[in-house]
Amino acid sequence: MSKSSCFTPEIVDELLDKLSSDDQFREQFLGNPALVLHTMGVDVDPAQVPPIRRLPSKESLKANRDAIKSKVAGKAGLVWFLVE
Repeated sequence: MSKSSCFTPEIVDELLDKLSSDDQFREQFLGNPALVLHTMGVDVDPAQVPPIRRLPSKESLKANRDAIKSKVAGKAGLVWFLVE
């Protein structure tokens, strides 16, 4: 898989699926989001990762999935997933 600094629609779908349903994945993502994204095919500068991280609730991610997808696809960076 080639690496990119942008979120493709497929990666956004996979990420939202996991963040809205998998507690272990959410923990891993909060612990080291740059590494988790790297394994998914997105390279993120670790310097972009804020020292204090929070994720929206699983319910919020499910309820706002379409809005999140329209804002995130094609973007670089982590801000969309690390703030409530």
